[in-house]
Amino acid sequence: MLSDRLARAIGQAVRKANGCAPGPRHICLQQGQGDASRAAMSVDTETVLRIANLARIAMSEEEAERLKPELNNILGWVEQLGEVDTSGVEPLAAVIENHTRMREDVVTDGDKRDDILANAPVTEHGFFGVPKVIE
Repeated sequence: MLSDRLARAIGQAVRKANGCAPGPRHICLQQGQGDASRAAMSVDTETVLRIANLARIAMSEEEAERLKPELNNILGWVEQLGEVDTSGVEPLAAVIENHTRMREDVVTDGDKRDDILANAPVTEHGFFGVPKVIE
């Protein structure tokens, strides 16, 4: 299972390794080597080690080799999501619809300065009096 730091570093490392322009939603990966059974997007062992380095995770070559197919599977799933037709789907800010209850913007409890200041230990010119902190 990927650590959170490794997952966050994937995008940054792959973009940098492949010389792509940075961006929060930009994905630019090298193409697979013609093997139809593999995902079109893929990472190599060097990229896995670079991602681990960016995430500050110590990783050996053997661990990187074991992680490479898992990362390639994840990238394959991302590619499958890109194939979904979302042309008729409007973007959502939240999954659950939130309706803001609106009320009139009127002052309902104002002009009580004297009542509020009556509770203050010290008042000065219609304001709360506080001790001086800086001389």
